[in-house]
Amino acid sequence: MKPNTKLLRSLIQEIRRASSEQKAKNNIMIQYILEQAKSHQETSEVLCKAREELKNLAETYLCYLNSQRMCKEIKIRYAGKGERSIKETADLVGFKLPHDPK
Repeated sequence: MKPNTKLLRSLIQEIRRASSEQKAKNNIMIQYILEQAKSHQETSEVLCKAREELKNLAETYLCYLNSQRMCKEIKIRYAGKGERSIKETADLVGFKLPHDPK
Protein backbone atom coordinates (compact mmCIF):
# COMPACT_ATOMS: atom_id res chain seq x y z
CA MET A 1 0.00 0.00 0.00
CA LYS A 2 1.36 3.43 -0.92
CA PRO A 3 2.11 5.78 1.96
CA ASN A 4 -0.20 8.44 0.50
CA THR A 5 -3.08 5.97 0.33
CA LYS A 6 -2.48 4.92 3.92
CA LEU A 7 -2.42 8.58 5.00
CA LEU A 8 -5.64 9.26 3.10
CA ARG A 9 -7.39 6.28 4.71
CA SER A 10 -6.26 7.34 8.18
CA LEU A 11 -7.53 10.86 7.57
CA ILE A 12 -10.92 9.62 6.39
CA GLN A 13 -11.17 7.30 9.40
CA GLU A 14 -10.51 10.20 11.80
CA ILE A 15 -13.09 12.36 10.03
CA ARG A 16 -15.64 9.59 10.41
CA ARG A 17 -14.88 9.37 14.14
CA ALA A 18 -15.26 13.14 14.55
CA SER A 19 -18.33 13.50 12.35
CA SER A 20 -21.87 12.43 13.00
CA GLU A 21 -22.29 11.41 9.36
CA GLN A 22 -20.73 7.97 8.86
CA LYS A 23 -21.33 7.51 5.13
CA ALA A 24 -18.67 8.94 2.85
CA LYS A 25 -21.23 9.84 0.18
CA ASN A 26 -23.03 12.22 2.53
CA ASN A 27 -19.97 13.70 4.22
CA ILE A 28 -18.83 16.93 2.58
CA MET A 29 -15.38 16.88 4.18
CA ILE A 30 -14.58 13.41 2.89
CA GLN A 31 -15.80 14.29 -0.59
CA TYR A 32 -13.59 17.39 -0.64
CA ILE A 33 -10.51 15.45 0.49
CA LEU A 34 -11.07 12.77 -2.14
CA GLU A 35 -11.47 15.42 -4.86
CA GLN A 36 -8.23 17.09 -3.79
CA ALA A 37 -6.39 13.77 -3.74
CA LYS A 38 -7.62 12.95 -7.24
CA SER A 39 -6.70 16.38 -8.60
CA HIS A 40 -3.16 16.10 -7.20
CA GLN A 41 -2.73 12.50 -8.35
CA GLU A 42 -1.45 13.37 -11.83
CA THR A 43 0.78 16.21 -10.67
CA SER A 44 2.36 14.14 -7.92
CA GLU A 45 4.82 12.59 -10.35
CA VAL A 46 5.42 15.76 -12.34
CA LEU A 47 5.66 18.43 -9.62
CA CYS A 48 7.15 17.29 -6.35
CA LYS A 49 6.21 20.53 -4.59
CA ALA A 50 2.46 19.97 -5.02
CA ARG A 51 2.75 16.36 -3.85
CA GLU A 52 4.67 17.28 -0.73
CA GLU A 53 2.35 20.20 -0.02
CA LEU A 54 -0.74 17.98 -0.12
CA LYS A 55 0.98 15.30 1.97
CA ASN A 56 2.06 17.79 4.62
CA LEU A 57 -1.41 19.32 4.74
CA ALA A 58 -3.01 15.88 5.14
CA GLU A 59 -0.56 14.94 7.91
CA THR A 60 -1.30 18.22 9.69
CA TYR A 61 -5.06 17.65 9.58
CA LEU A 62 -4.64 14.05 10.72
CA CYS A 63 -2.52 15.16 13.67
CA TYR A 64 -5.10 17.82 14.55
CA LEU A 65 -8.02 15.38 14.44
CA ASN A 66 -6.11 12.78 16.49
CA SER A 67 -5.23 15.40 19.08
CA GLN A 68 -8.82 16.63 19.32
CA ARG A 69 -10.12 13.09 19.85
CA MET A 70 -7.48 12.31 22.47
CA CYS A 71 -8.18 15.60 24.27
CA LYS A 72 -11.88 14.72 24.53
CA GLU A 73 -11.05 11.25 25.85
CA ILE A 74 -8.69 12.72 28.48
CA LYS A 75 -11.26 15.28 29.58
CA ILE A 76 -13.90 12.58 29.99
CA ARG A 77 -11.53 10.27 31.86
CA TYR A 78 -10.09 12.82 34.27
CA ALA A 79 -13.06 15.15 34.68
CA GLY A 80 -13.88 16.07 38.25
CA LYS A 81 -16.61 13.90 39.71
CA GLY A 82 -16.57 15.38 43.16
CA GLU A 83 -14.62 13.68 45.89
CA ARG A 84 -13.06 10.33 45.17
CA SER A 85 -11.87 7.68 47.55
CA ILE A 86 -8.17 7.14 48.08
CA LYS A 87 -8.32 3.86 46.13
CA GLU A 88 -10.06 5.50 43.14
CA THR A 89 -7.49 8.30 43.08
CA ALA A 90 -4.60 5.84 43.29
CA ASP A 91 -6.08 3.76 40.46
CA LEU A 92 -6.58 6.90 38.37
CA VAL A 93 -2.91 7.88 38.52
CA GLY A 94 -1.57 4.32 38.38
CA PHE A 95 -0.46 3.78 41.96
CA LYS A 96 -1.20 0.79 44.17
CA LEU A 97 -2.11 1.12 47.81
CA PRO A 98 -0.13 -0.82 50.39
CA HIS A 99 -2.02 -3.79 51.79
CA ASP A 100 -2.99 -3.83 55.45
CA PRO A 101 -0.89 -6.59 57.16
CA LYS A 102 -3.50 -7.24 59.89
